[in-house]
Amino acid sequence: MVVSVLEEMRIKDLGVIDDAVVELSSGFTAVTGETGAGKTMVVTSLGLLLGGRADAGYVRAGAASALVEGRIAVPPDSAAARRAREAGAELDEGALLVSRTISAEGRSRAHVGGRSVPAGLLGELGEDLVAVHGQTDQQGLLRPARQRGALDRYAGEAVSEPLAAYQETYRRLRAVAAELAELTDRARERAQEADLLRFGLDEIAAAEPRAGEDEELAAEAARLGHAEALAAAAALAHGALAGDPADPEGVDAVTLAGGAHRALQGVRDHDAALAQLADRLGEVAILLADISGDLAGYADGLDADPLRLAAVEERRAVLNHLVRKYGDRDAGGDGCAAVLAWAERGAARLAELEGDDDRIGELTAEHDDLRARLAGHAAVLTGARREAAGRFAEAVTAELAQLAMPHARVTFDVRQADAVAGDEDTIELDGRSVTYGPHGADEVELLLAPHPGAPARPIAKGASGGELSRVMLAVEVVFADAAPVPTYLFDEVDAGVGGKAAVEVGRRLARLADSAQVVVVTHLPQVAAFADRHLVVEKTSDGSVTHSGVRTVHGEGRVRELSRMLAGQEDSRLARAHAEELLATAAALGRRAGAAERPA
Repeated sequence: MVVSVLEEMRIKDLGVIDDAVVELSSGFTAVTGETGAGKTMVVTSLGLLLGGRADAGYVRAGAASALVEGRIAVPPDSAAARRAREAGAELDEGALLVSRTISAEGRSRAHVGGRSVPAGLLGELGEDLVAVHGQTDQQGLLRPARQRGALDRYAGEAVSEPLAAYQETYRRLRAVAAELAELTDRARERAQEADLLRFGLDEIAAAEPRAGEDEELAAEAARLGHAEALAAAAALAHGALAGDPADPEGVDAVTLAGGAHRALQGVRDHDAALAQLADRLGEVAILLADISGDLAGYADGLDADPLRLAAVEERRAVLNHLVRKYGDRDAGGDGCAAVLAWAERGAARLAELEGDDDRIGELTAEHDDLRARLAGHAAVLTGARREAAGRFAEAVTAELAQLAMPHARVTFDVRQADAVAGDEDTIELDGRSVTYGPHGADEVELLLAPHPGAPARPIAKGASGGELSRVMLAVEVVFADAAPVPTYLFDEVDAGVGGKAAVEVGRRLARLADSAQVVVVTHLPQVAAFADRHLVVEKTSDGSVTHSGVRTVHGEGRVRELSRMLAGQEDSRLARAHAEELLATAAALGRRAGAAERPA
């Protein structure tokens, strides 16, 4: 089966490394070197290629920028290849070219397959390609949350499916609880708002305003208030148009207009222009007669009723009161129309507020139902975790037996925390009230009994540095059998380990390399002896500047490096003999001592 392999990296102006090409084996690659030579920069480089945080401090002193390039062979149908193609990247003869540049000012640029991409994409690719483990990861294993995550990862679908059902119910429960709390906390405010709305709606309903009524009443009030003046003006205008019956000799406008019209009618046939003027005079005479009649009717119908005027003014006062209180709440309304618009909105809001009590009842019932359902999901999740915990612990214990801890035993404690007074996030589980969270009601803790008779204690309290390193390696080897990752990078996973245990660590790393690419930064010759390829990070001093590079060693060069690691003396006869013995031991344990010389 074709798997992803990190074939090589080029590192330029990163930390103490001037310019180096790191060629990696498809199996087990060991990276060694003196303290301060820059071994950690190899890990940092890979971290940057996987989307790690860029830091201007990584740039070599005096350089404008640092560059890390990687060539990763990926199957065309792999998840990493699909992600890259979706970003517009192209494969180069089945390999993905990845690069990261950091300027001295801290700016970062990433490229995948010749295309500029966000650094976040590198992180997404890294999730599919590489599992990185270092000193911080060992410390992370001390946290219960990481231990629970490791157990869930090992269990696979047996836990992921009930966990997904649990989390879906959990999210809905949180949403219902939040809405219920808001409605309950605001009950007094809602009651006050509802009372104000009811008062306003009752006040408007009692007045029964009509749209435009205020304008109609204003016009009527003006007419009633000036009735005598209007009647006198109408009578005077009527007399001017129709004449005064008491004065037969008086001349009126209707008579004059009619006389003028008759004067022109007799001669209109002789001139078209004059005929038009005659027609216009006829129209004027008719219009004046009509207006005269309307004025007579207006004056007769005008009623100066003080009682009606008082009623109109009283009604206007009621409407103006409503407009002042409610009309200005609608920027788009005016007068009675604005009051009616407010009443419509107020009625809708009141219905909503009065419906909150029903909503609280519905939410309370749903909340209780969700808590019961969540308890059911939590029980299933707990059962799945406990079943997987037994298998996981047995597998890790078996691995520890191969890592010079033959009597150690690992167990998982899967338990629930009893609820205390005041806890809101509680469910009933196995007849107990327990707390719950987004990942269930379980507290998961990894326990280690290093030898018979020793009590099983949390690894955070009972494991030494060397034991913790071996537990983490055992966990990763078990993971590799359950859900393999193409490439594993271990940064001094052998910290705190020595002697026979170091040989067994090297052997297990070699076994892991049978199914995946393994890169190990190590200071132990017992581990490096098992590698298929051995890389040495070297430094040379040139004045005040230190240059570091990476070279592959094999044969005599590998013996000299192992001798340096053993005794600090490359040419020591005893150290060389021990180094050769280590290589022979590695070969006898199933790894070919000359493997580093074969092509990667």
